[in-house]
Amino acid sequence: MSSNNSNLNITTDSKILKSSTIPTLISGPCSAESEEQMLQTARGLINDHRVHIFRAGIWKPRTRPGLFEGVGRVGLEWLRTVKQETGLPTAVEVANAQHVEEALEYGVDILWVGARTTVNPFSVQEVADALQGVDIPVLVKNPVNPDIQLWLGALERLNRAGITDLGLIHRGFSTPNNKPYRNHPKWETIQQIRSLAPGIPLFCDPSHIAGRRDLLETVSQQALHLGVDGLMIESHINPDVALSDASQQVTPEGLTKLLNALDLDHEHVASPEQLQDLRSLIDRLDHDLINLLFLRSDVSKRIGEYKRANALDIFQAGRWKELVEDRVRLANEVGVDEGFIRAILDAIHQHSIGVQNEVINAAATSPKKEAIK
Repeated sequence: MSSNNSNLNITTDSKILKSSTIPTLISGPCSAESEEQMLQTARGLINDHRVHIFRAGIWKPRTRPGLFEGVGRVGLEWLRTVKQETGLPTAVEVANAQHVEEALEYGVDILWVGARTTVNPFSVQEVADALQGVDIPVLVKNPVNPDIQLWLGALERLNRAGITDLGLIHRGFSTPNNKPYRNHPKWETIQQIRSLAPGIPLFCDPSHIAGRRDLLETVSQQALHLGVDGLMIESHINPDVALSDASQQVTPEGLTKLLNALDLDHEHVASPEQLQDLRSLIDRLDHDLINLLFLRSDVSKRIGEYKRANALDIFQAGRWKELVEDRVRLANEVGVDEGFIRAILDAIHQHSIGVQNEVINAAATSPKKEAIK
């Protein structure tokens, strides 16, 4: 599909999905650990025709030094052997120019930019510069923090380097309360990025969202219900002894069992079970919304205390005008109806005014303590 993307001002010609049925499935170990581990995993995966691409982590960005940081270049030799034996296209994460050069040298078919790299425009630009003149598919994971502009900016940098075969990977975000997930899915992000980057394939990484095998099915199905084009699910021949992210990986047989439990047909009429899944998603989103409204109300209370202490008017017309304009602009960007968002903002504002009035009135009517004699 060739298109000029007005939101991003990029030109895309995605071939990532053209040779595969929907959804495209990318699978393989979190980390390459040995040639035997890679081959055994790949041999298990090719028994399921729904696996289209073999992935493996060659370089592993770790939070603290001393943890397993990947085997490096030798892993690319093992990956090439996997490709020769199974015929599966291969994919690896790259974070700098050296990674790009070595991956291309060993014939890797697809590259992806990881969440810890997407968050740094300098690193993304280095990867983009190393890809000048190269025709290869590149997937971009969302940044660790929920910043859509960083995600879009990474696409733009790669496109300016001449990469037109682009895709996105939604892998969740680090938030103050991720439970029960490893990374909060913030499912609304899928609609936002779709509206801002139409026509660009969107994958979901349930492994990094879930962080646990028992949540993979739920996360995968919710992503499929929301219309993602593919899944990236980590698989290891023996996950319990994996050197990284052991708890979120499944065996090849476990992956087949997982896929059998999913409804992989995007256009299939929803069954009662699927409807329940969607209702469960609504429940979770509503719970998140209520928690956010509680936090906002608490902040309004503290603002009321500040206004009382500094003798400020409760209603600040200029601030309210700026707030509404900003929120309406954001709503328009992500495709939320303007009238709907204005009605919600009005209700929230009225509640906020009420909370602040209560704070000020409570202070005015409370009995004054007598001075200690």
